[in-house]
Amino acid sequence: MLLEAEGDIEVVGEAQTGRQAVQLAKALRPAVIVMDIAMPLLNGFEATRQILKSMPAARIIILSAYSDEEYVKRVLLLGASGYIIKQTSYEVLSKAIREVQKGNRFFSPSIAKRLPELYQKLRRREALPRGKKISLSSREVEVLQLIAEGNANKQIAAELDISIKTVEKHRQHLMEKLNIHDTAGLTRYAIAAGIIESSIHKTPE
Repeated sequence: MLLEAEGDIEVVGEAQTGRQAVQLAKALRPAVIVMDIAMPLLNGFEATRQILKSMPAARIIILSAYSDEEYVKRVLLLGASGYIIKQTSYEVLSKAIREVQKGNRFFSPSIAKRLPELYQKLRRREALPRGKKISLSSREVEVLQLIAEGNANKQIAAELDISIKTVEKHRQHLMEKLNIHDTAGLTRYAIAAGIIESSIHKTPE
């Protein structure tokens, strides 16, 4: 791997899914975690939230193909240490890892120059009265992502190590909370909410 060619950077683990990333982070306690947003089974936002909840001092750099304002705001609210666009050069990524390891924050240059404006918008949003914002529990987000990825109840139950009846209850609660009454609608919501990227969605078998 290119990063290990740097000499001062050692890759101690690689995860294929967001759930695996959480498990490896807790087991290996790396100095810096580079987290892809588009992760199957558990997206990078939720994986980051779970890691920081159990390991508040963890240093996480979000890696994404997108620099959308809402994505960056979510990363800032999560408390990640950096946000790097995938198209950014390898040299920038290795520099980001070193800076974050030192305790600094690092953002791709195109994002860094927008930070003052984004922080200002976040402060204004926090000052607004609370509306009827729909709040999903961590488990509901996990179930919603698995539904949107085309998994059947049986597969979701096996993945989360819960019963099929529990999955059905979560699915029902999601539909009631979101006022959405079919799987296609839940999938569209998950994509629009950034819980899953459209490229991950697969048609149920």
